[in-house]
Amino acid sequence: MAKIKAAVIFGGTALEHELSLASAAEVIRNIPADKYEVTCIGITKKGRWLFFPGDADEIADGSWEQNPDCASAIISPDPLHRGIIVIEDGEATIRRIDVAFSLLQGKRGADGTIQGLLDMSGIPYVGSGHLAAASCMDKSHTHMVLDDYGIATADWKLLTQRDINSIDERCEEIAAELGFPVVVKPANSGCSAGTSVAHNAGELIAAVKFAFSNDNKVLAEKYCRSRKLEVAVFGYDSPFASNVGEVLSVGKKYDPTEVKKSSDDDFRIPAELPDELSSSIRETAVKAFKALGCKGLARVDFLLTENGDLLLNKIGTSPGLRQNSVFPKLMKQFGMDMPYLIDMLLEQALENSERSY
Repeated sequence: MAKIKAAVIFGGTALEHELSLASAAEVIRNIPADKYEVTCIGITKKGRWLFFPGDADEIADGSWEQNPDCASAIISPDPLHRGIIVIEDGEATIRRIDVAFSLLQGKRGADGTIQGLLDMSGIPYVGSGHLAAASCMDKSHTHMVLDDYGIATADWKLLTQRDINSIDERCEEIAAELGFPVVVKPANSGCSAGTSVAHNAGELIAAVKFAFSNDNKVLAEKYCRSRKLEVAVFGYDSPFASNVGEVLSVGKKYDPTEVKKSSDDDFRIPAELPDELSSSIRETAVKAFKALGCKGLARVDFLLTENGDLLLNKIGTSPGLRQNSVFPKLMKQFGMDMPYLIDMLLEQALENSERSY
């Protein structure tokens, strides 16, 4: 039986470039070799697309770009090709692809861009479509959808570029409505870059200007002293949620370039919660997953405040897949090790594509 041709896409121009490389290396090492033939497509930090014929270790240590056998490559948007065009020595060849697994994170990767290209190409892919990915990346859209579905989030306000010339007045309004402290963040960001906490009017204005340097939309959220809880959601037609985990090291600074550690190194599964609350969190995670149109996989972050309020913080449609990442930890505790998890993600992506239009 012929092997399934799977493309693994990694790298990208976002701050999470190194995290993407680490996740891709983990996926390639664990993908069932007897079932899949892997084609690697790497994107450099400058945005160059390369067909990479080397091994996972080169991806993990970042040396993959220097492999002399790399060649320029693009995903063809023409569904007749249904694959990638590799250009070597002035000659173009087409490598057919049955299914794609994008490990891109952050902007120009987990925001619906690569998903839209794959939709045009006719290549099935793991995970959410372009609209769900974009809606989860843009935190203002996430808030609006969740508000409409009655899923509690922190109180929030949005600033757009139209507000730049009246930042002082808008910040006064935000302070009056949300109080202090207030969390200020770019609306579109896969990590904490551009995010800060303001404790007074001066800090709020500075935080808004800082966030605007990272995106053209800025979100202000009421700060909540809370426990940080995590749930992995998996599936297409009948998604289900993992057990609830808890991040114990919430005070650590998150660095998107650090692949050996993360803010979630100190992680407890399951979280110490009453059974009824744990069940409610899992149900809410699946409800939000469906409300936003997510598919395949997502990491859902919750805040449990000191007052006992449960707030959904964010949904990541392209969670890290390193061994020390939260999503695979939660799924492993649920009985799905990496080879099985990757196989199921690819298999379900193919099955789901047959029902798409």
